[in-house]
Amino acid sequence: MTAGAARKNDKGLHNRGCELAVKRHFAPVSDHPLPPPPPALLTDAALFLDFDGTLTPITDTPDGVIVDDGLVQLLLALRERLDGRLAIVSGRSIETLRALGFADFLLAGTHGLEFARPGGAIAAPARLAAIDDAEAAFNAFAADKPGVLVERKSISVGLHYRGAPAWQDAAHALARQWADQDGLALQQGKMLYELRPGGADKGSAVHALMAQGPMAGGVPVFIGDDVTDEEGFAAAVELGGVGILVGPVRQTRAAYNLEQVAAVRHYLREGVARLA
Repeated sequence: MTAGAARKNDKGLHNRGCELAVKRHFAPVSDHPLPPPPPALLTDAALFLDFDGTLTPITDTPDGVIVDDGLVQLLLALRERLDGRLAIVSGRSIETLRALGFADFLLAGTHGLEFARPGGAIAAPARLAAIDDAEAAFNAFAADKPGVLVERKSISVGLHYRGAPAWQDAAHALARQWADQDGLALQQGKMLYELRPGGADKGSAVHALMAQGPMAGGVPVFIGDDVTDEEGFAAAVELGGVGILVGPVRQTRAAYNLEQVAAVRHYLREGVARLA
């Protein structure tokens, strides 16, 4: 594939994701206890993996995450067993995911606003001036509040209050103000408010990636922990697959549960062995 063709295909992925973001209907929500996923679930899977809280534990700061080589090797082995049907779908930017060691994977970043094939060009919208303005406001807010952190991403900005939960309401009010006045999407995550362009989410990313190789033809299985993963669960169900919730059970569209990151690793290792 030529570089030009790669950019064209990546752009197609991005456009498809944004287009489908507003066309889906949510799967039923359940808050009942969920069983663990059966090992056979991965047999024909097109596997979508969240990153933070799923493949690695949540850390106090975004840059505190550590990716061990064993994780990368595990995912490479599983991808081989699945004939390439494995993608990482994250709220992090693709630039960050690649820096963490995932340059050779199919990636959807910033909640479905960015796409990249292994080693290929990143398809993403331009960074909006409104995001820069909001970032300046976030920095001013955080300047005198220890524990409140601003995370600059390629096309979005996040306001973290994990280290200072007493500021949640004020952080939400500030993020809502900038979202409303500039027409930005406000995304709530775990101890985080993020502002980004609208038109896409993790569910639209699933739809976009399932429409093309290598994911096309598989049964979508989405594994994630955050409320931002619910759209991914719903999309997987709509396309004949399932969601797997990581962590404490809550109201969710997932059908199965893995208790923690260690359980995810164990389940994926079982998948490698089973599919060998």
